[in-house]
Amino acid sequence: MNNPKNFTLIAGEFSPKDSREILFSVFKSKIRFHRMKNFSFQERFGKDDGHSLQRITQLQNTLEEISRILESAENIGKTLEIKSEIKISFL
Repeated sequence: MNNPKNFTLIAGEFSPKDSREILFSVFKSKIRFHRMKNFSFQERFGKDDGHSLQRITQLQNTLEEISRILESAENIGKTLEIKSEIKISFL
């Protein structure tokens, strides 16, 4: 696969409530993934997986920012357009 493949994950207009449900679900799933990865790393090697801990922090910070955006949209009665694409390519 020399050319990257793109897949649409999210595409549409959503209320702040639906946006929260969609985005929090995706981000919390990634946080759970890295928590489990770190737990597994701790069990095998007796120490934390620095990359996973860093990603957890980044994802949590992103969720806080998303939460502020969604709260703002809700306060002013706006809907949101969300687009998310997955790009897969060989290295």
